[in-house]
Amino acid sequence: MSSDIVRSAYQRIEANGSNSVQLVVMLYDGAIRFLGDAKSCADRGDRRGKATAITRTLAIIGELQSTLKLDEGGDIARSLDALYTYITEKILDASIKGNDRALDEAMKVLRTLNSAWVEIAKKAEVPANTTTDQGAASADHPAEAPLEFFG
Repeated sequence: MSSDIVRSAYQRIEANGSNSVQLVVMLYDGAIRFLGDAKSCADRGDRRGKATAITRTLAIIGELQSTLKLDEGGDIARSLDALYTYITEKILDASIKGNDRALDEAMKVLRTLNSAWVEIAKKAEVPANTTTDQGAASADHPAEAPLEFFG
C-alpha cells in the first residue's frame, strides 16, 4: 500500500517535471485529504471507509518518517520524526479508541507542516543564480537544502 501511494506521487512528479520539495507537499496533501476522508467516513458510520483512509494516511506518514536522515538532518529531522510519531499516535488513537477528535489534532499538525513545505517549494522555484530579499537561493544556500534531512 505505502509503496503504491508513493510510486504514484513520484510518477506524477516525473510527468509534471516537479522537484523533490513538491513531492513532500504532495504527500502532505494526500495525507490531509485521506484524514478528511476518514473523518467524513466516521461521521457517516462507514467503518470500512474510515479504516481504508486511515491506512492510506499512515502509509504516507510512515514513508515520510522512514526517509528521514536522522544522523545528517540534525534537529530538524529529529523534530519531524517526533511530529510524525505524534501524528501516528493520534491517528491510531482515533482508529482504535474511536477518538475522532484525535483526527482533528493530527490534521492540524499536518496542515501546519504542509504550509511550511508549500513556502519552501515556492522558494525552491527561484532560480539558483538569483536571490530574494530573504536569500532563498544562493550558491551557499541552495533552495533544496531542506531536503538534506530526507533520504
